[in-house]
Amino acid sequence: MVAPFQRKEMARWVVGQGRAAIKVACLAFGISQTCFRYQAKLNAENDVIADWLVRLTNNQRNWGFGLCFLYLRNVKGFQWNHKRVYRIYRALELNLRIKPRKRLVRERPLPLAVPSAINQVWSMDFMHDQLSDGRSIRLFNVIDDFNRGGWVSSSIFHCRPSGSSVRSIRSLSGAVGRR
Repeated sequence: MVAPFQRKEMARWVVGQGRAAIKVACLAFGISQTCFRYQAKLNAENDVIADWLVRLTNNQRNWGFGLCFLYLRNVKGFQWNHKRVYRIYRALELNLRIKPRKRLVRERPLPLAVPSAINQVWSMDFMHDQLSDGRSIRLFNVIDDFNRGGWVSSSIFHCRPSGSSVRSIRSLSGAVGRR
């Protein structure tokens, strides 16, 4: 993307070469004729501002624009506009880099326990499904982690349209008693 001042310079070059009129060049480069004719009034104070900013950033390396401007305004008593000071600050490329966030060092999780025999570790979960007529059911699954086998051939202990926790506990107690 081309900055507006660069488009102004390109339009000036085209007009200076005599290849196009000002109106045509401004339309081609997407700038107004007012922008084309504008002459910036460089003030001698800009050099003073630049000098102060360079000295402040050399002495106080961790100060950004905000602290520099507040120092110049409140401590030194200069009445410069913040937009003007910021424009010069950016032109001098004094912007501080944005520090990357420090990543938190996480401990490695313990490896999962691998059971060595049947009935050491069980996994249980509720699953939800919907029948073709729109009714919903909840399934209570219990699986042995050693052989990944269910306690019943379908590993479904509780298949009802609505189930209470008492029924689930009863199903689990019955399965524990059988195993």
